[in-house]
Amino acid sequence: MSRLDWFKKTAKTLRVATGAGYERTLRVAGLRVTRPRLAVLAAVYAHPHATTESIIGVVRADLGEVSHQAVYDVLHALTAAGLLRRIEPAGSVARYESRIGDNHHHVVCRECGAIADVDCAVGSAPCLSASDDHGFLIDEAEVVYWGRCPDCVAERSTAKGNSERGGRRV
Repeated sequence: MSRLDWFKKTAKTLRVATGAGYERTLRVAGLRVTRPRLAVLAAVYAHPHATTESIIGVVRADLGEVSHQAVYDVLHALTAAGLLRRIEPAGSVARYESRIGDNHHHVVCRECGAIADVDCAVGSAPCLSASDDHGFLIDEAEVVYWGRCPDCVAERSTAKGNSERGGRRV
């Protein structure tokens, strides 16, 4: 069984919420346990779809001074080991999440950039059947739904209502 297959089959057991659980997760993945790795894992689990900059802020609040490069290196190592997933919606910086090993998708707000997870619409990974796979052995599909989040929809209709009445937003 390949390492990727192992992670896909055990992803649910790797979802942990404690320091000891993060240590175990790193060890199971064959990675050394370091304070920066623990802090980055904790930051991503606590803040799904976090940007590198926001992760750096959370890690610094936990550990004190830590370099940008150290956090970048940890994110790369954890992503390469299959412990984190990196997503990059069009027009957005890279973001990281701890939900791995399934074929979920994302919905992104065109206005504020908010991101939420979306499970596959029907059954198990229906979107893995490409109309023409060109000989590829497909094991994952990435779908991004675009629209406006509830907050942006409400804000826009409030602004529209104010402008129709000649009022100004404060």
